[in-house]
Amino acid sequence: MNRNCFSTYRPSYFLVMVALFISTSCRNLHQPIKSTAVASSGMNLVLDRDFADPTVIKAGNKYYAYATQSRSNGKTVNIQVASSTDHQHWKYEGDALPQKPKWASKTQSFWAPDVFFDAKLNKFVMFFSADPNELTGKCLGVAYADHPLGPFTDKGEPLLCGSGFRNIDPKGFVDPKSGKHLLYWGSDFQPLKVQEMTDDWSAFKPGSTAKAIVYPGKDKTYSNLLEGSWLDYDKGRYYLYYSGDNCCGAKANYAVMVARASTPTGPFERLGEANHLLNSAILEKDSVFLAPGHNSVFQDKKGRKWIAYHAIERSHKEKGRVLCINRIVYKNGWPVVLKQ
Repeated sequence: MNRNCFSTYRPSYFLVMVALFISTSCRNLHQPIKSTAVASSGMNLVLDRDFADPTVIKAGNKYYAYATQSRSNGKTVNIQVASSTDHQHWKYEGDALPQKPKWASKTQSFWAPDVFFDAKLNKFVMFFSADPNELTGKCLGVAYADHPLGPFTDKGEPLLCGSGFRNIDPKGFVDPKSGKHLLYWGSDFQPLKVQEMTDDWSAFKPGSTAKAIVYPGKDKTYSNLLEGSWLDYDKGRYYLYYSGDNCCGAKANYAVMVARASTPTGPFERLGEANHLLNSAILEKDSVFLAPGHNSVFQDKKGRKWIAYHAIERSHKEKGRVLCINRIVYKNGWPVVLKQ
């Protein structure tokens, strides 16, 4: 962030104000800082760099955040990773997927990582989206690592490919009731889908089929395109978080929405159905940030839940999509994002 510091003397009656301004603004410009406008937003900026489509997990006594590819120190980072001891102050760690999969070795587009620890495998599992070498559509991939920082190693072939960008934004989930391994994904003006997977997450379970669970075009806002699936379980209900409908660019118009069900495969009821407003959004733009979305939900060391998401600062769009984290609670059967 570029910030200008006062370098000239001001009249005495402005002296205190200038001193306060300098103390908060004239810092090491290589360190993330928050403007007064950012601090006044309800969205809690925690990593002031391009860090899109974030997944945050707790592993041991630390937190790890993963994000879509970006540039760092003049180099492309395939899957970004950062670490933290308190999920508010982050150390940028570099690339969790430093070696490209052989099926995507000639392209440079890796995004929307979902990472979690599988105790039975004793491995960290990463789902991600990528452009394949030969095909025209997008693909889902899966990789494994022994440590949350990686390096993650791809299984050797894509999990699922298809035309357009309908097969992107994966989310793995183990049903706490049945133990079933499930994968959620989808975009490209198609419905979000879910399908059962094998216990090692390397393939869809034989005999299983993909099931459509939430359809676009059902709400008045943010509903033309749905993507960024995330599943959270709370007190007997399954909450499907998703985003729509334009994440990026000059016309970015994005928000986090939610639907709920009594089983992990639905049927899902959108918030917009339950409130009869045809608006399922729980996190929308404000005067400081545009296009908040593509979230994850995680628990801290005290069992409290938080929502991690990216957003675009209106006054500094050149930074890209920065990482924000807010508390989230469930009230009256629906999640509520607590503003800072």
